[in-house]
Amino acid sequence: MKYVIAILALAAITSIILGFTLNVVYTEKLIGYGVAGLFLVVFPLFSYYRWKGKNVKDYMITKENLDKMRENQRKNNY
Repeated sequence: MKYVIAILALAAITSIILGFTLNVVYTEKLIGYGVAGLFLVVFPLFSYYRWKGKNVKDYMITKENLDKMRENQRKNNY
C-alpha cells in the first residue's frame, strides 16, 4: 500500500509539473488531473493507511483525556 501511494503521489506531482512546464494545448488538464489525483485519491489513501488500526478516541478531546493532560501537567510542573 505504501508503494502504491508513493507511485500515485509521484504521478500526480509529475502531472502538475509537466502542466506548468510544457507548452501544449492541454496543460490546464494536466494540472487539474494532478491536483484532483492528489486530493481525491492520494490524500484519502494516505489517511486510511496511517489511521488503520488506531483508536480514534485516543486523539479526541474528551473529559478523560483532559483529566490525563491535567494530571501530566501537575506531575511535570508545566
